[in-house]
Amino acid sequence: MTSAQIVDRYYETANAGEWDAWCDLFTDDMVMDEQLAGHIEGLATLRPMMAGMGRAYSRFQNVPRHVIVLGDEAAVVSHISAANAAGVPIEAEVANYFRFRDGKIAYMANFHDSAPFQPFLTQKLD
Repeated sequence: MTSAQIVDRYYETANAGEWDAWCDLFTDDMVMDEQLAGHIEGLATLRPMMAGMGRAYSRFQNVPRHVIVLGDEAAVVSHISAANAAGVPIEAEVANYFRFRDGKIAYMANFHDSAPFQPFLTQKLD
């Protein structure tokens, strides 16, 4: 896949809740700096983290508003419209940065205000 196709697929799989397919977009030695989860290294660490996404969010949509792809890098400004497991709404503006290697995401970072995600962070899942 080209860098642009990977970016498109990243948002398609996230918005469809296909977290296993979403994880398949990353290299085995991926690195992610995630605003809420912190620094994540390795697909073997990321995959089990993402397995709980469908349980933690009752709704999750991350809609790109501006996409810039230049070679093996991309930046995306998007809007997340989601709800925690109990249905409490979450609305946030987000910026993502990507670096690609061998047709996959090797590095990703996201940036956003953490305050809108309090309903996600403070929920008690049974």
